[in-house]
Amino acid sequence: MSWPIVKLGEIFDIARGGSPRPIQNYITEDPEGLNWIMIGDTKGDSKYIERVAKKIKREGLGKTRQVQPGDFLLTNSMSFGRPYILKTSGCIHDGWLVLHPKSDNLYTDYFYYCLSSDAVYQKLSAKAAGAVVKNLNTAIVKELEVPLPPLPIQKQIAALLEKADTLRSQCKQMEQELNQLAQSVFLEMFGDPVTNPKNFEAKLLEEIIDPERPITYGILKPGPDLDIGIPYVRVVDMQDGRVLTEQLRKTSEEIANSYKRSKLDKNDVLLSIRGHVGRIAITSAECVGANITQDTARLAPIPQLVDHRYLGMCLASHPMQAYMQRYVKGAAVKGINLGDVKKIPIPLPKFSEQHAFGEIVSRYQMQKEGIKQKYEYSNQLFASLMQTAFNGKLNLTKAA
Repeated sequence: MSWPIVKLGEIFDIARGGSPRPIQNYITEDPEGLNWIMIGDTKGDSKYIERVAKKIKREGLGKTRQVQPGDFLLTNSMSFGRPYILKTSGCIHDGWLVLHPKSDNLYTDYFYYCLSSDAVYQKLSAKAAGAVVKNLNTAIVKELEVPLPPLPIQKQIAALLEKADTLRSQCKQMEQELNQLAQSVFLEMFGDPVTNPKNFEAKLLEEIIDPERPITYGILKPGPDLDIGIPYVRVVDMQDGRVLTEQLRKTSEEIANSYKRSKLDKNDVLLSIRGHVGRIAITSAECVGANITQDTARLAPIPQLVDHRYLGMCLASHPMQAYMQRYVKGAAVKGINLGDVKKIPIPLPKFSEQHAFGEIVSRYQMQKEGIKQKYEYSNQLFASLMQTAFNGKLNLTKAA
């Protein structure tokens, strides 16, 4: 089924926001002020903006733009092209574009998914100006062509995509809840690892690390990415407590051999020490022989003294993360010195207790892997439905 293709400017009034300057002179705590909608008022993957943190004085209205519930806001720079549906009124700065429907024949949720689709993003990205920072303007968005099915079809498509989107969100939520549960179990069993209220024996981190494989960072300059070579782990490869081995880059054997000191084995604990300080991952069998970069420290706990899963969760716990942040230095690139890492105090319950906790973590990880597979399937389903729907090829009778 093919539907009419229209330009967004034909069905929406599209305009850019504006800001009274200097903006700090217009910010107010007066409850009668106008809502000042900022990028920071968005929440994760939410499609709505419902509340704002700041207000501006009413005398700034002539230098900004008012928006209403039901309008679309589109980010027009940096992570440009991300749509949000307004559930509040307010004023927007020039980092936003507003799309106001010209008629009642436009279903808000349909256009939210339409504007969120990869197809629309690719079109906007191709036309956005700026080599380093891409920017949108009203002319680009007005000329963007989108399919316009009849209103009942818009509602059917939106309802179907909402179901698929809900499935994705539920998987993500379950994964987050398992992470929180693991943290809760750790704190219940062992208490705050920084204050150590259960008075476990504590040792410095360097004292519980295999002396044959001391704490170290990795490769300074891995060189160009190779098709054949030795894989190495970057901070970006450390996700959700594990290493994403399927996306590892490779360096030459010559470079890797010059950094044998940071070679990985199974069940090493990795700690990011530059940039995003404090990220934790446990290495799997697929990581054996791989290496790390200068942004990561390798921790090889002494077997039968420290369970790697216990150590990983101890370092990942909220109290320990806050403790490490005390030692983070640097303005442009934040980091923690290896010397400070080595001196982190680690409470040491009986190894049997650590191991028992580690087995709980392993079971949680197995559950998370199952959830992750469901999430990936739901993500693929959602993307496929999006593409099919906006190409006009979705059999709605069958899909329903």
